[in-house]
Amino acid sequence: MPDDIARWLTEHARPLESLIPGAPTDDLEPLGVTLRGVRVVGLGESTHGTSEFFRLKHRIVEFLVREEGFTTLAMEASESAARAVDAYVRHGVGDPARLVARLGFWTWRSQEMVDLVEWLRSHNRDLPEERRVRFAGVDPQRGADSVEAVTAFLHAYAPEREEDARALEILVHARPGSRPDPEQALRHRAEEVARHLAAHDDADDDVVEHARILVRAADLVTRSLDQSAGEESAFAVRDRAMADAVARLVDDDPTARVMVWAHNGHLAKGTYGDGVTALGSRLRDLYGDRYYALALLFGKGSFLARRGDDLQAPPVRHRIGTGTRSIEARLADALKGDYYIDLRRTAPWLHTPQAQRSFGANVPRFFYRFNTAPLVPAKDYDGIAFVARSTCSHLLPQAGE
Repeated sequence: MPDDIARWLTEHARPLESLIPGAPTDDLEPLGVTLRGVRVVGLGESTHGTSEFFRLKHRIVEFLVREEGFTTLAMEASESAARAVDAYVRHGVGDPARLVARLGFWTWRSQEMVDLVEWLRSHNRDLPEERRVRFAGVDPQRGADSVEAVTAFLHAYAPEREEDARALEILVHARPGSRPDPEQALRHRAEEVARHLAAHDDADDDVVEHARILVRAADLVTRSLDQSAGEESAFAVRDRAMADAVARLVDDDPTARVMVWAHNGHLAKGTYGDGVTALGSRLRDLYGDRYYALALLFGKGSFLARRGDDLQAPPVRHRIGTGTRSIEARLADALKGDYYIDLRRTAPWLHTPQAQRSFGANVPRFFYRFNTAPLVPAKDYDGIAFVARSTCSHLLPQAGE
């Protein structure tokens, strides 16, 4: 890294004194100042299986809730299943480990996530209802809870819609683009069911919302995975649905301040993959500078991910060194330890194309070490939290293990 960039980082980076939740938060005060006036902050991650990312974000959530008045944690997790987690953090209903395990993705089935959910419950316990922090999922995938609620209502109050109930059951596990249909017959069926429930005297707000979730899930399932479809591809529709979910949280309450937990790719202010408009780009269009995208990067170490394209394979440990070509290598070389940098500053290197490492829930079997994505720091993110070493997150045992 050129000396002038290293000097800039030395001058502007803020050391992170601890990654441990509950530690003193003096080192986070600059972040708090930066976020004054921000309605939505994105908390990113370059892997879904890094313990240090979970712990640091847990610590940041504690700080933002206690010191800065943030009101909602929104996860890149099942919109359907997260409603039960919200009932736990606000009212103590259910078992936190079981509820976290049902969020729809192996990535959240971790002890670190249980620790965060239990902290949210502890924080809320003695507060009046209107001051309790909410937990929300923003991903329309994995609609098991919504299918159960809606089909139970139909069986009880509209048995003539038995065929609709059976059709909706595929939304329990169906993935984006898994049932491509240009006519979107399933979505139209879900919309009709949602209209029926909204007009039904016996349908409460909860079951009506579950029906609306199934409309969004059916829309996603019936889209094409072909990215040449542009804004109509399953990838673009997913990020649009997540952005709409965040917007509902913000716009329904003028005092709401939302923390969005998702992969760096989703939280970026531009595009990812083959030009997919990211969740963060849509939030920037909606809220301007009131949206702040904080990416989390790491230098070297290990993380969990599934190997190859197998969606049923167990996550396994992957190791990676600092390397030499990525922005992570440059950040590790410039400063030792863990730190945060605000990118809303003027410096030529912040507008220079770089490469960032990016790992999803699955990574290539042999070539994951070469996984990079293009990056212009100030264009894609508003801040970076850099963790020197990554270790694997701690998965909860699956039922029966």
